[in-house]
Amino acid sequence: MDTKRLTRAQRRDATRERLLDAARTIFAEQGYAVVSVEAIATAAGHTRGAFYSNFRSKTDLLFELMRRDHDAAAAELRRIVDADGTCEDAERALLDYWRRHAGQHASRLMWMEAQLQAARDPRFRARFGVFLRERQEQAAACLSAFAARAGTSLSLPAEVLAFGLTALCDGVQSCRAADPRGATDTLADAVLAGFLTRAVFDHGSKPGQDFSVGL
Repeated sequence: MDTKRLTRAQRRDATRERLLDAARTIFAEQGYAVVSVEAIATAAGHTRGAFYSNFRSKTDLLFELMRRDHDAAAAELRRIVDADGTCEDAERALLDYWRRHAGQHASRLMWMEAQLQAARDPRFRARFGVFLRERQEQAAACLSAFAARAGTSLSLPAEVLAFGLTALCDGVQSCRAADPRGATDTLADAVLAGFLTRAVFDHGSKPGQDFSVGL
């Protein structure tokens, strides 16, 4: 069987992917702050030098992981909004997306670690804040596009709903990580479904109810 020899660029890409995969796992298991560059490199089967050939710092690696998560989420949301089908189909797809998003344990723990680091490190906070605002803008744009497609109005400004939805998902994941027996999948699902169907899709709200927040 012929084996194709990898090029230098392909070997570098493979090394980079192994470092990223190892970091995602070890960040979830041990926490971002305590994990060293050496620990990441060792877990990936490489050296410290291999790490610095691919990333300037542990922080840069973390942001690369979050960027990938963000881009994948944005692409999936866009596919949901652009897909053919009824509004009910889109609602179900959005609900399924947020359920799966809240249930991605390693990724959510990584984001929680980033939030903790941002609370303690002003330089990290500034960079992370830009990233979070981009995530909020993308979510708001998705909700606005959904409302336009459905020919309806959102119950609150898209920016408010996007903030509420992402904050709710963050909170659900935090509770599930700390108390999986109490924060069951069924309970988490009910919380997310309730917010989406009532606050976002406005099913079951009272006629004439004022949701104004002064925006």
